[in-house]
Amino acid sequence: MASATEGPAKPVGQGPAKSAGAGESTAERAAVQTWHSPAERTVRTVQSASNNRAVAPEAARVGEGNPDLAISLGGASYSALGLELHTKITSVDVALEVVVDWGDGKTEKQTVKGSAEPTFAHTYAEVGEYQVSVTVTDAVHGVVAENGFMYLTPGSDFTPHAPTRLLDTRDGTGVKAGKVAARGTTRVKIAENAQIPADVRAVVLNVTVTSTTTDGHVTVFPGKGSTQPITSNLNYTAGQSVPNLVVVPVGTDGHVELFNGGWDAVDLIADVTGYFTRSSSSGYTPMAPARFVDTRAGLGTAKGQVAPRSTFSTQISGLKGVPANATAVALNVTVTNPKQAGHLSVYPGGSQPPTASSLNFAAGETVANAVIVPVGPDGKISVFNGAWAGTDVVVDVVGHYAKDGKAAYRPFGPYRMLDTRDPGSWWPGGRLPARGYISRWASPEARGGEAYVLNTTVTNTTEAGFLSVAPSPFPWLHNDRPDAPVPPRPDASTLNWTAGKTVPNLVQAGGGEHGIMNFWNQGWKDADLIVDIFGAYEAY
Repeated sequence: MASATEGPAKPVGQGPAKSAGAGESTAERAAVQTWHSPAERTVRTVQSASNNRAVAPEAARVGEGNPDLAISLGGASYSALGLELHTKITSVDVALEVVVDWGDGKTEKQTVKGSAEPTFAHTYAEVGEYQVSVTVTDAVHGVVAENGFMYLTPGSDFTPHAPTRLLDTRDGTGVKAGKVAARGTTRVKIAENAQIPADVRAVVLNVTVTSTTTDGHVTVFPGKGSTQPITSNLNYTAGQSVPNLVVVPVGTDGHVELFNGGWDAVDLIADVTGYFTRSSSSGYTPMAPARFVDTRAGLGTAKGQVAPRSTFSTQISGLKGVPANATAVALNVTVTNPKQAGHLSVYPGGSQPPTASSLNFAAGETVANAVIVPVGPDGKISVFNGAWAGTDVVVDVVGHYAKDGKAAYRPFGPYRMLDTRDPGSWWPGGRLPARGYISRWASPEARGGEAYVLNTTVTNTTEAGFLSVAPSPFPWLHNDRPDAPVPPRPDASTLNWTAGKTVPNLVQAGGGEHGIMNFWNQGWKDADLIVDIFGAYEAY
């Protein structure tokens, strides 16, 4: 783990996490999940001759011509909703009918001869639990063999949750009051807390570090059954309060843990805004960033700074590609030109402002933070300025959740996919160039990825600027094709920085048609970029 003065945690050669077995955490077993039902579990039945006209007349007694008919099953999931089924049939040399019942009302049939190993694949329309069964029929000898297993989709659907504070070490919310010690950890109960169900798979938290006296970082990871990763979720400097959105699997004990990577104690705050389960709820759909609010231009609300301690609401559902039935939206919210330090709270329209904050800012600072927030019954979201002075606010929508959304979330890793500081990593090309970009494959582990959950961090900055993340329109890495045409420069910002600052922000970035993302430095000076990947929204 990096020292507190180094900024982001800095691994060397970090690769994909390997899959793990039963009893281990969601994060560790999510890369590839497997199922197995051995041949010994085969249920073998004999059809009577009167009920089976296909039985060969030369068979002395029905069922004795294929006494060892059996089938073993193996399944593997490489995506949120897909299952690859491998079968191994033991039989005499005779025609067999193989029928797979996927447990969702759909079946698949194949004819083989004798011992064989047919393979099948299926994509489920919804997350959940399904009984998969395979039946092998030997009509010649009147024998039927059946085997099966219970299949759980690796993917989970999202359920929005009104912003609620689960942890505040300053006042003892969720834990005994007191700062988290240097290089220490605190735990947050997620399952069966604040009406979150016991079978929760992952949770969306807005994590804030405050009361800082040195530089450092915070890592959020699953509770029992997991090991602490070497990735970071947010970075801070002395005297700074820093928020960042986190999407993290829940440990087998129903908790998540927060590690203080600094060399002095800090206070930590965690607010929940949603969670993932295998119960069919809301799937995710990414979209090109669409600006819904800009108080500087009078877009989405009245022109002019948001007054101190005041709220505005803006219509979300039914506009600019967000469907009328959206249950929640993924946002990038930016504060700029604030006259004093303060915070913003983003919450569902038609409800009261929560005690939870969405981002914190200092006077004169431009700060962006990812936010996932439920949409109110009126189709609106509300924004509360908790400062005692005015500020400008910009809101970009980057995706939405809805009952008919097809992409389910599958966590994997986390692992570091890019670190321009490390010449020994997968990126040997140096710093992120001013007004330039770096292309990266989204993930070798994701199939059918609609969007990817990333944590981006910019550090070693010498001048103000901002980062943009956008899918590449080309089917190759630009870094491998220096003669390739330059893709269009995106307008929306993912995070903003000032000279000397290390700034993190979560991104739910679409991979486009080719699964390649471009990371743009929109500033006029080079900077270092670190990207950690935590999972993907997959439609198959």
